[in-house]
Amino acid sequence: MKELVRTAPAALPAVLRAPLAMTCALATAVLLALGILHFHDSGLTGIDAALLPSIDGVRPPWRYAALVVDFGGEPVGSTVLVAVIAVVCFLLHRVRAAVLTVFGVVVTVAVTTLLKPIVGRTIHGEFLSYPSGHTALATALALVIAFLLADRLRLGRVAAMVLVLGLALVAGLAMGWAEVALGAHYPTDALGGFCAALAAVPATGWLLDRVADRL
Repeated sequence: MKELVRTAPAALPAVLRAPLAMTCALATAVLLALGILHFHDSGLTGIDAALLPSIDGVRPPWRYAALVVDFGGEPVGSTVLVAVIAVVCFLLHRVRAAVLTVFGVVVTVAVTTLLKPIVGRTIHGEFLSYPSGHTALATALALVIAFLLADRLRLGRVAAMVLVLGLALVAGLAMGWAEVALGAHYPTDALGGFCAALAAVPATGWLLDRVADRL
């Protein structure tokens, strides 16, 4: 197993390391800035107030669509998604990508879980909301898939970054919309979750490659 990990293609393609380092730094800055801005906030204020008339959520049939998307971030749904993506990576002999699928999600969810009580932002008076763990998880999985595709397609730096950021944005917007539509999060919570994944997954991939190369 050690040999498989050591000789496997990189979890974070070399062509993406430099541009994603800058993206990671920017995402971290936005994540922290929003956390400070909404520190112990418990109301619909600022950008969120401009975007939303209320936090009551949407009505059917859009609510049903939101619930389907939301299921992907729930324990059962996310476990299935992580397992499927990891198995596919392993079958494609992308062992590091399979490991990143698991650890990238674990680190991302850990970041959002730790930040929630620190920031202390609440929605509906009692539920910690910043940043959105569901949005972070969906974005993290999209990033892993994008890394794999960029490497297999042998894309150049610009094309690879367009693919990575494009897939991450689609996944983040879909899950972020679902969370806001269900009244579980504010829009800036979703943005924070998106940034958490952009900060955590590339850093985890880089660290994984460093450790694997030293085996």
